[in-house]
Amino acid sequence: MDALSLQCPSLLLLFFLSLIVQCALAQLPGMWEVLVPNAGIASMHTAVTRFNTVVLLDRTNIGPSRKMLLKGHCRTNQHDAVLKNDCYAHSALFDLQTNSIRPLMILTDTWCSSGQFLPNGTLLQTGGDSDGLKKIRKFEPCEPNGSCDWVELNHIELAEGRWYATNQILPDGSVIIVGGRATNTVEFYPPRKNGAVSFPFLSDMEDAQMDNLYPYVHLLPSGHLFIFANTKAVLYDHESNKVLRNYPPLDGGPRNYPSAGSSAMLALQRDYSTAEIVVCGGAQYGVFLEKTTDSPAHGTCGRIVATEPDPVWQMEDMPFTRIMGDMVMLPTGDVLIINGAQKGAQGFEMASNPCLYPVLYRQDQPAGLRFMTLNPGTVPRMYHSTANLLPDGRVLLAGSNPHIFYKFDAEFPTELRIEAFSPEYLSADRANIRPTMEEMPETVRYGETFDVFVSVSLPVVGIVEINLGSAPFATHSFSHGQRLVKLAVTSAVPDGNGRYKIGCTAPPNGMVAPPGYYMAFAVNQGVPSVARWIHLIA
Repeated sequence: MDALSLQCPSLLLLFFLSLIVQCALAQLPGMWEVLVPNAGIASMHTAVTRFNTVVLLDRTNIGPSRKMLLKGHCRTNQHDAVLKNDCYAHSALFDLQTNSIRPLMILTDTWCSSGQFLPNGTLLQTGGDSDGLKKIRKFEPCEPNGSCDWVELNHIELAEGRWYATNQILPDGSVIIVGGRATNTVEFYPPRKNGAVSFPFLSDMEDAQMDNLYPYVHLLPSGHLFIFANTKAVLYDHESNKVLRNYPPLDGGPRNYPSAGSSAMLALQRDYSTAEIVVCGGAQYGVFLEKTTDSPAHGTCGRIVATEPDPVWQMEDMPFTRIMGDMVMLPTGDVLIINGAQKGAQGFEMASNPCLYPVLYRQDQPAGLRFMTLNPGTVPRMYHSTANLLPDGRVLLAGSNPHIFYKFDAEFPTELRIEAFSPEYLSADRANIRPTMEEMPETVRYGETFDVFVSVSLPVVGIVEINLGSAPFATHSFSHGQRLVKLAVTSAVPDGNGRYKIGCTAPPNGMVAPPGYYMAFAVNQGVPSVARWIHLIA
């Protein structure tokens, strides 16, 4: 034993403890990788298209980004407080195959706006701040080598300004746009004759802290909407503009912006009559107003069966307190909770203690056993960060800019890196049970039966699931339009050479799965294939 060891046994103890901690962390499931070291913009809003590209979108009034528009393309706005003639990109298209970034042109401010894919695969984008308050924009995706770009609609606009609103596609393919700052109404796209419709529930939830912003909106298989704001939720009939039910309040304080919890509807399956909603995390009441960054966040999740006659919230404790976490529906039906912080509130420079640990929420496990802590990342993803499921089963992490403008000399700097997190189901020891989608139709109608052919290295044991995952619009800790639908399937029948035929039945109607493009995953023993895009139509 050397002299240093004799003199400093405490140093040796710390060294060995450090090794133990490092070994423990190395054994946690999940893998991280940096896909793009500098995307040029910090994506406040992110969406994955059916061409396996990703739309990245930030504010326009943020000043210089780190990516220029194409030569000769500039945005001129005399009301912009930072740049009257702006030649910097504030939106971009990320190609998942090549990891390349193509700048896109966005003209009006998209700060804290909302979005949703339409049935034809076009991304609808609504509202924002300043000159974008009533704007409607569209992005029609194209092949990665194409030239598609944003189109701002000049012939129509929103009936009311929408800042911090939520979009949800409906069973008929139209979109409802719910709320916004000082906007306690709903409206629709395509616009309806009555324009904006009063929705008093939001005004009932409004207080000085504004915890009714970005309300959590979920389309239930009944066709009605579960809408959550602050601590309360209602069942809303969007056709008659009536509140059909008031759910019991969720304990633990406000959960919506700026208190920054998150929410997801769990996978729809079997006869699709049951829908469960989970709401997790959030800041303590008053933290946003007090502007304190060291107040611990909530560590609780509430789970409710929204379709039961007399539902109650079942409370659970997460492994970590968390604000600004993103909840991502994985192809298996589990929910990944990722990003965010453990203290403070949502807002510019209002949070601290980043939560680097992803957590897996396993919906089918009994209460008390549902959470699994995963391998931590190293990049803090704070305010204005996003998480999106990719067709290969990974989760894309983008953004994080807790500052009014881009700022790189800060404790939590503006983040331009794009990462991917691979859940445990993509680990090397499961590669031989990962299925490959060999054949499936590109378009199916509601209730239609069809066959899917998959191949697997090892013989199939049990049922191979075919699950449809939507491509949501992720922003501010909530993914607009996110849902996972597990199809009714037959047992996998060997078709020779490691191939299997699986009989599937498409969802029965647009209440279970609104029309549009979905990622179709084959899931074998908890391991998903690379998805194929399928168009679900009436």
